[in-house]
Amino acid sequence: MHDALNGIKILDLSRVLAGPLGTMLLADFGADVLKIEQPGGSDDIRHWWPFTNSESTYYLSANRNKRSMTLNLKHERGRELFLQLVQDADVVVENFKAGTMARLGLSYDRLKEVNEDIILCSITGYGQDGPYHTHPGYDPVIQAIGGLMDVTGETDGEATRVGTPVVDIMTSHYVCMSVLGALRKRDQSGIGAHIDLSLLDVQVSSLGNISSSYLNEGHVSKRAGNAHGNITPYETFPCADKPLMIAAGNDRMYRALTEVIGRPELADDKRFLTNGDRVQHRGELRAILVAEFKRKDADQWAELLAEKKVPCGPVNSIEQVFEHEQVVHRNMKISAPHPTVETYHGVRNPILADGQVLPVRYAPPLLGEQTSDILAETFDFNQETVDELKKEGII
Repeated sequence: MHDALNGIKILDLSRVLAGPLGTMLLADFGADVLKIEQPGGSDDIRHWWPFTNSESTYYLSANRNKRSMTLNLKHERGRELFLQLVQDADVVVENFKAGTMARLGLSYDRLKEVNEDIILCSITGYGQDGPYHTHPGYDPVIQAIGGLMDVTGETDGEATRVGTPVVDIMTSHYVCMSVLGALRKRDQSGIGAHIDLSLLDVQVSSLGNISSSYLNEGHVSKRAGNAHGNITPYETFPCADKPLMIAAGNDRMYRALTEVIGRPELADDKRFLTNGDRVQHRGELRAILVAEFKRKDADQWAELLAEKKVPCGPVNSIEQVFEHEQVVHRNMKISAPHPTVETYHGVRNPILADGQVLPVRYAPPLLGEQTSDILAETFDFNQETVDELKKEGII
């Protein structure tokens, strides 16, 4: 799998997170991803705190397995060089505001003139058309507009964004999927594609059962904190040391839970016989369970419940995540040499193919780290020519 996209060249003009994460996934599969920025840098994520030896850890999270070059697309000569790169490329990924590529003279139609089967993936907050298409799109704003915040948070509390940039992350997966689909289509038909990905579209599509409940029944879901609106006990419970998440998704699991806590009579209590009964009497059941779970530490309860096949887990800190025996066993932490931070640390691609991880071929590159190499291999430029381009502000 790590070489599935060998021979595929991707020109990555994207910045911040959704685009770079998507192209990183494609790079993990072996694509040659050239991260192209303006001279001086144009990816804001390089400047986001915290830093390790002057390198943004945020940037490091989204740019492994790529090569970096600088190219001034606002300069005519820079655009000429870019179009020459397009001639030998398979995919261009960009997340400028809608219409920017056209204003630069790099519209999809223009790219097709130099490479008729090129694939262009355009990522924006709201899409290439519509009343919001010129608005800037940022993850927390999309979480708000797209309904995710309204169903996240405590029942009587304020709407809350998810703790990670989940819309960007989900969109990055669609970047990868859509490009893979377009490459497959091109293999069959010889025709490229212009992919229009909107963060808002991705967010709305991710509402899942919540949107289905509304569209089919008119049911408007409300915030339920860490609880589930349709199942109980399916929420966090405070233990002696920290919270424990329990997901007793059926009657068997509930009965097993009552045995573990030493209250088997609760399984035959008429208030709690079925999930429907338990949901109806949620408050009464929770009060009983809260008192019981406070008797032991979360890890102690988790071990006992796991023996009875009741899904559960303690609410871990990030430090505890990377110390978790299953995470350690699965080798989720990866490392690679890096020119300034000495050793780059990250989280591996979660795909295992035939038991093999997708390797780190390159640590996240420094700005323009491979510019000279790319110009030499693509255009056969010597160092004198490279120096002239730098002097003119083209690279």
